[in-house]
Amino acid sequence: MSSTVEVLPLEALTSLESFQNALRIAEQNADDVDTRARFPLESIAALRSAGAMSWQVSHQYGGAGAKIDVLSDAAFELARRCASTGMIFAMHQIQVACILRHATHVPWFANYLQALADEQRLIASATSEAGVGGNLRKSIAAVEPASDADGNLIRFEKEASTISYGAEADDLLTTLRRSPTADHGDQVLVLTRSSDMEARKISEWNTLGMRGTCSPGFKVSATCSRDQILPVPFATIAIETMVPFSHILWANVWLGIAAAAFERSQSFVKLQARQNPGTTPPSALKLSGMSVRMAEIRSLIRSATKEYMDLADGEGRFTLSTAGYALRINQLKIAASEAVVEICQEALRVCGFLGYKNGGPYSIGRHLRDAHSAALMIANDRLRATNATLLLVHRDTK
Repeated sequence: MSSTVEVLPLEALTSLESFQNALRIAEQNADDVDTRARFPLESIAALRSAGAMSWQVSHQYGGAGAKIDVLSDAAFELARRCASTGMIFAMHQIQVACILRHATHVPWFANYLQALADEQRLIASATSEAGVGGNLRKSIAAVEPASDADGNLIRFEKEASTISYGAEADDLLTTLRRSPTADHGDQVLVLTRSSDMEARKISEWNTLGMRGTCSPGFKVSATCSRDQILPVPFATIAIETMVPFSHILWANVWLGIAAAAFERSQSFVKLQARQNPGTTPPSALKLSGMSVRMAEIRSLIRSATKEYMDLADGEGRFTLSTAGYALRINQLKIAASEAVVEICQEALRVCGFLGYKNGGPYSIGRHLRDAHSAALMIANDRLRATNATLLLVHRDTK
């Protein structure tokens, strides 16, 4: 499946007819996915058919070797049609990046990446946990030894407050304390297959927006090989990969939502103009202001993506651990998550009642509800508090 995309230029991946088909399917099912709060089975199946689950995986493991800029474009286009599908794609790629950038020298993970490409496996993430207050860098559950002759088996049990698309995922990346005696911040990532674990749902998913991500809580119990622990401390993985990948890919999802709302409001203004030839509708002024806001946030995202690509590998990698970079990547998340709500709200004002009404070509309800999730995904207040601390020690010389 992935071999069909290996020979293509990376920028051509999103032009593949199979990916364009996935976009059409996502758009066709977006309202039903939202209304029924159901997993977007059709669009994820279409993405698997396009080989998109392994686009990021290196050629040597059967993938296309796509970088974060290509993944960002794909997340943006998907989210323009269905925000839940775009977010699922983005979150899967974040997990792939953690493995690809930190564990390929381990044979177990090298074999896993080949299986991912061959089978188009979907990876979810269990980083949330009841009792840690939303702190990504803190865990209660721990890796424990399991009883076996060779001493190579481990086990864990974790109560995750949310696992996006957890019931539909093939595999799970889980944050845990390194051992039962380890500090709460001494964490590792463990990759388990569905055959390694049992997941019992402990809450329901009936939310304002992003309903198709299907993210209830689960109590996860697993027994697996010690080889399935990523060899790099989670603190390093979070700084160098998980956090920047999350903020950049999420920002592109939110930009896709904003673009869809803008396009609907633009179509409405054009309708008004046709009804009154020779005059510029008053709502066109609001549209003009929205276009400026769109350009600002698009520029910010592109700049952050370029900076990360310049630093992610090679001599600049150490910069990802600096206070200055942490400030900038947090600022991206805060700015993008607030901009998407502002743009959707302004689109609603432009479209008026037709935007307020569910259904129809000018409806903004789904987009606005999905947009409000952005400020909660790693809460903006938490990031602002982190930035406030960083600003006490960081001096911006640029």
